[in-house]
Amino acid sequence: MIRGFDRSFSFLTFAVVVALSSTSLIAAEPFQLKDQDRVVFLGATFVEREGQFGYLETALTTAWPDRQITFRNLGWSGDTVWADSRGIFDPPHVGYQRMLELVKELKPTVIVFGYGQNESYAGDAGLESFVRQFEKLCDDLKPMNARFVFLTPTRLERPVPPLPDASRQNSMLAKYAEAVRQLASHRDAPVIDLFALDLPSAKLTENGMHFGPDGYAAIAQAVRKQLKLEPRGLTSVQEEQIRQQIVEKNMLFFHRWRPQNITYLTGFRKHEQGNNAVEIAQFDPLVEQIEVKVNELKKP
Repeated sequence: MIRGFDRSFSFLTFAVVVALSSTSLIAAEPFQLKDQDRVVFLGATFVEREGQFGYLETALTTAWPDRQITFRNLGWSGDTVWADSRGIFDPPHVGYQRMLELVKELKPTVIVFGYGQNESYAGDAGLESFVRQFEKLCDDLKPMNARFVFLTPTRLERPVPPLPDASRQNSMLAKYAEAVRQLASHRDAPVIDLFALDLPSAKLTENGMHFGPDGYAAIAQAVRKQLKLEPRGLTSVQEEQIRQQIVEKNMLFFHRWRPQNITYLTGFRKHEQGNNAVEIAQFDPLVEQIEVKVNELKKP
């Protein structure tokens, strides 16, 4: 989707355009999560599917076993910084407001953004509007006083024919990844540079675009190396137990914030079954019970 061009765009756009060939930026401080951090993942397909597999969250969870850290995944497949996928039966701007309200409800101390892949299909013409809207999203979330972390989009693979060659998009994705790095630098925020990861040559995606479990496992290991994170005294068996608990927790939270019958519970047909919306909150103690298990399992 190509958005309109605004000639009054901020100085950041100029910085993005002139720096497209630069190397990855390094944040002023090393990436870390603090005790009692509440991390919210916000983004598109890569973020949502990470919730289903849990490898990246496991890497972050086990890096600081002595710290109480919670994670909530608000990824939505096919989404953009305009919340194009979140409108449901409403226009995107309504879904965008709902997204902001939900993030506010979760009271995050850290927000991890994962955008850029879908927007890259607008090409060079869409780069400025992507950065402008990403800046707006950051500004809209700034009152929450959360620390920002940015994920660049990942590289795409060439899948098995007859599927089209998704990797042809990588030259444009490189520009959007650089735009994310520049935005993070402008915000003095760390970047987890997924585009620059040194991944195995084996096929890690299902169709060139969407990573499967092996892909997310490889990404998690590469991110550990990039951020210099290591599981502290845990065996691979313990880590897998933690990951399975994280996947179950994410599934329960998914049904808490995106119930299958959301149209009847909170949408335009809530006059029919809206009284059942009180049951949504019953997922909360189930999610919290699993977090207690995870905190026990991650102790060396």
